Order: sequence, then structure tokens, then C-alpha cells
Amino acid sequence: MNQSIIGIMWMVLTTILFVGVTATVRYLEGEVPAPQAAFLRYAIGTLLLTPSLITLIKVKPNKPLMNKFLLRGLVHSFGVTLWFYAMSVMPVAEVTAIGFLTYIFVSIGACIFLKEKLHKHRITAVIISFVGALIILRPGFKVIESGQFGMLMATVVFTASYLIAKIVSKERSSSEIVAMLSVFTTIFLIPSAIYSWEPISLEALLILTFTALIATIGHITMTQAIKAAPMVVTQPILFLQLVWASMVGLFLFDEQFDLYVIIGGTVIMICVCYVSYREHVLGKKITNDVLQKVI
Repeated sequence: MNQSIIGIMWMVLTTILFVGVTATVRYLEGEVPAPQAAFLRYAIGTLLLTPSLITLIKVKPNKPLMNKFLLRGLVHSFGVTLWFYAMSVMPVAEVTAIGFLTYIFVSIGACIFLKEKLHKHRITAVIISFVGALIILRPGFKVIESGQFGMLMATVVFTASYLIAKIVSKERSSSEIVAMLSVFTTIFLIPSAIYSWEPISLEALLILTFTALIATIGHITMTQAIKAAPMVVTQPILFLQLVWASMVGLFLFDEQFDLYVIIGGTVIMICVCYVSYREHVLGKKITNDVLQKVI
């Protein structure tokens, strides 16, 4: 079978799994406080990644590399808490659409912090993506609520996390990077989880276990997609997340179909695809090769 077709199939499966993650968290509807839910998701995910952790422990990362892992875990713990909160109060499709901004922010962040060349196509994509975000949020026409603000902040925080991942990806494999992220994010979430801890039902615990499982599988399928085909081929498939999210919100949670969210999300996703295409044409390794959805 053609490698591009294989890559596309892996990415389609990835989009389904990632929307499954958002759907399971949305199903809880704030039943579990965001810091507690994020902690449980990562603690369970860490157990699932035990084989990779054993491999990494045998290697014994040096102190500078360990400091990077620590910093990423700290940063990411804030991001996932914000994401879990946003997911508990916002429509699934809107969270997904705003989340697309992370891909654009990573591209710009790489230019600022990693000294990558700031090409015109990146600047153009940022400007147009900002327009897409305005279409979704519609400031002045509706109140920007705490969930939307939280999700915007989450995309910024995740950007920092993914830039660190890009740096350490030169020294460690994807599975090891994800495993260390899971460990340190779990550790840094402990204080806020204890502070907000509430009794949890067996159903909620099982749902969060399932969330951790499909998120971990999503890592694997995305990695397979990246390995099988160029990002310029697989990246546009990410738009299916918005399609699945809209369907899940409409049919499972009775969320109103929001045309502005679809239009804004489409604009942002077009920019993501455009950047992917231009990076491919320039023969550069695309910045978001390291974007591993670990929510």
C-alpha cells in the first residue's frame, strides 16, 4: 500500500482518538475538579508508559536534559489544568477549534526562541489565524467567558511545552519524551490536585482511565502517521478533528451547532496546512513534527 495512504489512515485514526479524549472529559462536565482530573489522567498514563520509563532510567539522562524535562513538566501541568477546565465548560468543537492555534504559535515560537528563520508564510499564517480566532471568539459581539480565555492561555502554555520537546527530541526518542512528560506533569499536578481533591465515583475513575488509554494510543498512531508520510500529506487530516468534535457535541451533548466556530476553525486549519506545505517546499523539517497531543 502507498505510504501516503498509510500515513493518512493513521492520522484519521489519531483524530478520532483525540476527539474521543475531549468527549470523555466533556462527559464528566466538571464532576471532577480540573486539577484532580488532569492529575489522574497523567498518573494513569504514566503507568501505561512504564516500559519507556524503564528504558530511560537505564540510560540515566544527564542533568541539563533532566532540567529540560522538569521545566516541560511544570509548564505542561498548567496547560493541561487550563484545558481540563475549558473542556468542562465549553462546547467540544470550540475547544478543538481554538486548540488549532497551538500549531501556529509553535511555528512562530521556533523563530523567536530557537532562532529559526522567520519566513513570510509564517507571518501571513499568524495574521490570518488571528482573524480565525476573532471569528470564533467574536469580541464585542459576545462576552469572552472564562473557559475561552482559559483555552487561549492553554494554547500559549502548550506552545512552550512543545518548543522544549523540539529541543530534547534531538537527544531522546518520542516515546521517552512522552514518558518523561507524563511523569513530571503528574508530579507537578500533585499539589493542586490535593488542594482541590473531592471524592470521585467509580464511573468517573473509569472514564479518566479510558481517557488516559486512548490518549496514549493517540500518541502511537500520530507517531506512525508522521513516520509513514510527510507532514504536508497528513497535516490537513487534522481538520477532521473539528468535524468529529462538531458531531460529538451535536449528537452526544446536544450542543448548538456554531457556524462561527466552524468557519474560524477552518481558517486556522487552512493556515496550519499552508505553513506545512511551505515548510515542505523549503525542504525544512517542519516545526510541529514534535507536536505530540498529550492532553
